[in-house]
Amino acid sequence: MTQAEALTILKTGANVYLTGEPGSGKTHTINAFVDWLRASGVEPSVTAATGIAATHVGGMTLHSWSGIGISESLSKADVDHIAGKEHIARRIAKASVLIIEEISMLSSATFEMADAVCREVRRVDKPFGGLTVVLVGDFFQLPPVSRARAVEFAYASSVWRDLNLITCYLTEQYRQDDATFLDVLSAIRAGQVEELHYEELMARHVGAETHPTDAPKLFSHNADVDRINSAELGKLPGKSKKFLMSSKGKDSLCEGLKRGCLSPEVLELKEGAAVMFTKNSPQGKFVNGTLGVVAGWGADGMPVIEAKNGLTITAEPMEWQLEEQGKVRASISQIPLRLAYAMTVHKSQGMSMDAAIMDLSKAFEYGQGYVALSRVRRLSGVYLTGLNQRALEVHPEILEKDRNFRAASEAAQETFAAMPEAEVIGMQKKFVKAMGGAWMENAADDSQKKARGKSAAGLPGRLAETLQTVRDSKTLKEAAKQRGLVASTIVTHLEELAEIGKLVRADFAHLIPLDIIDEIHEALASENGDRLSPIFHALNGRHSFETIRLVRLMR
Repeated sequence: MTQAEALTILKTGANVYLTGEPGSGKTHTINAFVDWLRASGVEPSVTAATGIAATHVGGMTLHSWSGIGISESLSKADVDHIAGKEHIARRIAKASVLIIEEISMLSSATFEMADAVCREVRRVDKPFGGLTVVLVGDFFQLPPVSRARAVEFAYASSVWRDLNLITCYLTEQYRQDDATFLDVLSAIRAGQVEELHYEELMARHVGAETHPTDAPKLFSHNADVDRINSAELGKLPGKSKKFLMSSKGKDSLCEGLKRGCLSPEVLELKEGAAVMFTKNSPQGKFVNGTLGVVAGWGADGMPVIEAKNGLTITAEPMEWQLEEQGKVRASISQIPLRLAYAMTVHKSQGMSMDAAIMDLSKAFEYGQGYVALSRVRRLSGVYLTGLNQRALEVHPEILEKDRNFRAASEAAQETFAAMPEAEVIGMQKKFVKAMGGAWMENAADDSQKKARGKSAAGLPGRLAETLQTVRDSKTLKEAAKQRGLVASTIVTHLEELAEIGKLVRADFAHLIPLDIIDEIHEALASENGDRLSPIFHALNGRHSFETIRLVRLMR
């Protein structure tokens, strides 16, 4: 399912489980939904399973929002006590749409406790007291953390079943554009890691003397992270500069923001220090995970960062806010940087990195290796110092569940594609009115009409749109930009079209320079099987994986 198709379903007010592989745009889609709600006069309650995830979405943890705190069980008296707290009762009573990010990290017990409080406050015997509920996350990533020995995923709860969720499984990839790496990640996710996948990863195995010095190290345990960051900073000459975090609002709320913020309360830097940005730039200069080095200090004393992409950026303080009912309840301000020598896999979740050094020899939790590897955009950015079997394993229970999620999403996609446009818009208008908002006439814009429907040729909207874009574009890069996708996704769409007999050479041949076609054809002819990595290396990396795939389509 595309982002636009998922957004169309979200706007109908259905209870939705939004999922997809890392880098498929879950957060982007939910942010678009939140923006649409607010433009319509509807203020959602945005929460997350962890403090780190909460800072990414500008909300609070579900534990704080619902008042359950760190409790692992609640009696009827406990529920009554929480519901009797004025600020909790007011918050839940005023809510209309509840969004919960990183649902994979929320146990079924916590999920049910939040549900019980909502039912009690709202006096409605429906899941979450009748709120529209949107759950966001990927169960292949890190599971719930609990002091209890056995923890069930949220989907095991009867509340999950009673919500009658529509599953929206995003299938396009925006982070990775490396076909070989995507093949490895897909194999891990499918529980089908073979020797060739292991070999691809082990080809990235490096010793302590050969890995880059400016890439962050990811560890499965906390123990060495602070020690390594402190030691590496201490090796640099000169005096350090310290930048203190400031805060506004209620102390307890500010403390929650601080715990979830990836930038420290006291940021200590030196010239030459390896750093990582911890927030997205509104101007697009950097994202959460962009790497760089402190090149010096600006006229105002702020650190000047030489990013790995060549940009020089003066890092200035930014705010992390906690919003509730459209109002900022608390905020913290800090330079959006942290030392990039080491961090835990847990804290890396949600980041996109150019490169990372990973010690996965002590991976102990299902999904840890998958999360660490999927942070990085290309296989060439992965530097492995250790790897064990558990790092390549995902939770066996999730494998079967994921097949069910995919099937449910495909069914929803077909159902909405078959609906008359007027019916879908009518559902959206009804939802906005029920939430007390005002319908915006541009709510169903042209891009979403295309995404919902099917072309005259009977193609799914995403393939039809890609085909037309490719025909009209001069280069693959231009086509990807026009569609708002990465190049590898455009090629994947063309491969799907070829499989169903809807692609001819004339549709895409103009994207490939004529003088390289014969060379790639010869390399393809000399290689048995479908693996692209040997061909890429045989051509000495002169041509991208995407270009090789396009030429392969000509055969």
